[in-house]
Amino acid sequence: MMKTRLLSAQGQYQYGDQGLIEQWREQGDSILWLDIEGELTADIQALLLSLKCDPLAISDCSRVRHPPKVEEFDHDTFILFRGMSRMDEDLNLHPMPVGMWVSERLLITAHPGHAVSVQHFWDQEEQQLLLKTPNILAMRILHYVGGRYLDKLMEFEDTLAGLEDALLADETDTVMRELVVYRSRLRKLHRIFSYHRALAEQILHGGTVHLGSGKDKTHHVRRDLFDRCERLHSLCHMYYEICGDLVESHISITSHHLNNTIKILTIITAVFIPLSFIAGLYGMNFQHMPELGWHYGYFAVLGVMLTLAVGMLALFRKIRWL
Repeated sequence: MMKTRLLSAQGQYQYGDQGLIEQWREQGDSILWLDIEGELTADIQALLLSLKCDPLAISDCSRVRHPPKVEEFDHDTFILFRGMSRMDEDLNLHPMPVGMWVSERLLITAHPGHAVSVQHFWDQEEQQLLLKTPNILAMRILHYVGGRYLDKLMEFEDTLAGLEDALLADETDTVMRELVVYRSRLRKLHRIFSYHRALAEQILHGGTVHLGSGKDKTHHVRRDLFDRCERLHSLCHMYYEICGDLVESHISITSHHLNNTIKILTIITAVFIPLSFIAGLYGMNFQHMPELGWHYGYFAVLGVMLTLAVGMLALFRKIRWL
């Protein structure tokens, strides 16, 4: 599906399809927003080429798993980022690549499915005024995408606190599985946010002719975009580290409990080794064993065994093994 919005020099908006492109070409002072939803077919690619979009940028936009980037060309600046098709409370992300070509009089957005961020600025009347400056509109779309990610991460903070409380309550098996799953998903999000942070940093510090550079009127917009991407990156990294710390803490506590158990078993074994030796010694069937003929021999051996057991337990308590 292809839709267009044309802003004339007199400030009048027109909505339509591909037909407005010719009108935009004839009017040298109008601004066009072309939104493409769906696959970039051969006809659409030919149209993008006629609008002086670089062939490599078109190819990158068609690739589902291409990493986000920003690239400057002679006639426009191409931005490719990872939008959010859907993301649930368990951080299960279904991403969607969104490509944008930005020039002085033209903004092109291309996405394979429904893009909430693009539709947000397309539908709301107060946001439509941004079409007067396509570069600012493009960066506001990026900023809005970051806000959607940020809302989901902030919701996850309560989930993470609940997992920590459950871990302290010894609900370990289920919690450990959830922590491992969340850590894996946070790692994937962290990779995406790393790309977005690098993209925003390049836009802020390097800039382009079409997006703006230096301390011009777009500086605060570029700064806001970088701040949001930086916050997403750092927040995701912090949650990833917290999940890792919780897993390691559980492993440490489990190891401590295991060490205590092994220590108790070792003490019991140490106590019974000399007793087993004495019992084994007098359990041998030899004819000439002096102690076997002694009237009080049985009670004496029991006394020795009891004395050894009590003495060893007292020794272990003294050295704080018990």
